[in-house]
Amino acid sequence: MEVSFSKEVEMLRLGAGDTFHGEGILAITKGLLQSGVAYVGGYQGAPVSHLLDVMVQGKTYMDELGVHVEACSNEASAAAMLGASIHYPLRGAVTWKSIVGTNVAADALSNLSSPGVTGGVLIVVGEDYGEGASVIQERTHAYALKSSMCLLDPRPDLGVMVRMVEQGFQLSEASNMPCLMELRIRTCHVRGSFDCKDNIAPTVSTRALMDEPAGFDYMRLAHPPVTFRHEKLKGDERMPAARRHIVANGLNELMPGTRHPDLGIVVQGGLYNALIRSLQQQGLADAFGETDIPILVLNVTYPLVPEQVADFCVGKRAVLVVEEGQPEYIEQDIATLLRRRDIQTPLHGKDMLPQAGEYGVEALSGGLAAFAERYLGASEAIASAQSWLAGNRERREAVARRLDAPLPARPPSFCVGCPERPVFSALKLAQQETGPVHIAADIGCHAFGTFEPFSMGHSILGYGMSLASRAGVAPMMNRRTLSIMGDGGFWHNGLLTGVQSALFNGDDAVLLIFKNGYTSATGTQDIISTPDDEIKERAEDKQQSLVDKNQTIEATLKGLGVQWMRTVTTYDVERMRKTLTEALTSDFNGLKVVIAEGECQLERQRRIKPWIAGLLKKGKRVVRVKYGVDEDVCNGDHACIRLSGCPTLTLKDNPDPLKVDPVAVVIDGCVGCGLCGANAHAATLCPSFYRAEVVQNPKWHERLLHGLRGAVVSALRPA
Repeated sequence: MEVSFSKEVEMLRLGAGDTFHGEGILAITKGLLQSGVAYVGGYQGAPVSHLLDVMVQGKTYMDELGVHVEACSNEASAAAMLGASIHYPLRGAVTWKSIVGTNVAADALSNLSSPGVTGGVLIVVGEDYGEGASVIQERTHAYALKSSMCLLDPRPDLGVMVRMVEQGFQLSEASNMPCLMELRIRTCHVRGSFDCKDNIAPTVSTRALMDEPAGFDYMRLAHPPVTFRHEKLKGDERMPAARRHIVANGLNELMPGTRHPDLGIVVQGGLYNALIRSLQQQGLADAFGETDIPILVLNVTYPLVPEQVADFCVGKRAVLVVEEGQPEYIEQDIATLLRRRDIQTPLHGKDMLPQAGEYGVEALSGGLAAFAERYLGASEAIASAQSWLAGNRERREAVARRLDAPLPARPPSFCVGCPERPVFSALKLAQQETGPVHIAADIGCHAFGTFEPFSMGHSILGYGMSLASRAGVAPMMNRRTLSIMGDGGFWHNGLLTGVQSALFNGDDAVLLIFKNGYTSATGTQDIISTPDDEIKERAEDKQQSLVDKNQTIEATLKGLGVQWMRTVTTYDVERMRKTLTEALTSDFNGLKVVIAEGECQLERQRRIKPWIAGLLKKGKRVVRVKYGVDEDVCNGDHACIRLSGCPTLTLKDNPDPLKVDPVAVVIDGCVGCGLCGANAHAATLCPSFYRAEVVQNPKWHERLLHGLRGAVVSALRPA
């Protein structure tokens, strides 16, 4: 079974008089239903995956409301769904991880923003920026600027966030502009509460269908020459309407200062909590968020309202703009509108704060200390804050000095028993025969193969883009190149940008597809090649992999004309090594596809653990495979670890006092995938690995045989 969100789904049913307690991203989901959203789509990705996951698993309730929910194949298809709101009064919301997802959706977003929308549109993007990010460090702000979309950045307070969802739809309808809402990691996972409202069933829905389509209106098409008229509408009508709505509904918040009204801070809404904590470090705010310096909180970071910003800045000795990331779009915008009004208030921002990187409390405190010292002079609180910052630096330096050597890197790694680890082991062995290979890596769990002990991958250029990215390299190489993608990447983008292109051009390419049955790296969501529930229920052996029951990928490749294709179980390291070697050295000239088949271990464990627990509860016999290392045979070479990287295969002190090197050991947590033994066999390593079967609730004859064996072993031991 997949991760269950049954509790979260029930929370969506809360109504007027109820209080919601939980995470920010689920509050956003509740806000969509309170706003009368008619359709929801998206593509999973941190930190907003839960929004779509909860909606999909809450299909029964969504059907009751008449809300259509669609898990899209990629972000472009999700953005294209919003075309429903161009002609019809349908409120639509889509979600994905940004900035990478917004890049994929860019074409559809541009063509949506040109004609504008009738029904409200809200695009909820996970602004995956900063220390915890898993993507390139860029911002969504540029897309809002170039395509004239409103950009919301709500203050991380659940009540404010839900209100901004509701207002986001209203702002979109008032201005005919799509609205982006960016949610940082910390905003998605902030916890709190808010007073609920009743969910609103949309007027037009899957339960209240339209009788007739909208009439033809050429102005609603993103097609020249009408696009030139759209461009004028953006500046002449839509942007002014958006600004009027922002002011009339108080979407941006003014936090009055109690002691220093002649100074000011302008901050993106999502950074407000960190800013307040930093002000507390300077003695400029109390524990309840009351600030000494006035703060203009931009819950809408684009468009800015010139009059609102000017009124805030005029007459002040200085204003600090707190804007995370680069370039400093907001700071530049404010500087321009102030100078056009001949307002000479000194403006600070990136001159005092870091140019790039996440604005955590420590980063903000450094800039605030410089700002406060310049305009407030020295004080005990400011000195204390600077002392705190200096102490942090000194502690880091002291720790570094105490270490004889830097701490070893602990990069992310595959899960225990991951079916993808054995393939990289086999690829490592194959290259001993073929020589080093240029490997075009891809986004997904298999990207962990770029870390030690494998260190494989020359480029990562986009989800499902690996086969396309080798097109310029392959013709320049004597040796064939290898492209790697997962089944999630295959369906997201790889089928069209990679496979279709390679076949059309007759490329002599090698593609390795990891078929684990799910889009695993984003939370094991189902895809078209996931075994369906009926197959899972019919499985006779719950411990057996179910991936091979679905042949969608193989059938698709055959239908496109792929002539050389091999499907190999991932845990068979020797066969995988031979297959990869064959693909890299074969006389066949054309696309060669190796499908590495092995079910995601997380999903396998989620399925079999409840099943095994049920058997044990009934007193039935259960056999569990366990691997280990004979410490008397292990010679301390550790080639097994260098070839595997499994977290459960590690080291312990050698029990033999005459030997110095530590021995390998398999610790608790092993799921019995057999990789360590398969590697030892495929690489002709030492024979120290053994396979054992742990029997729970054994039969009577097994107990008898175990007793006899124990007696014989005891008799053979020296006295």
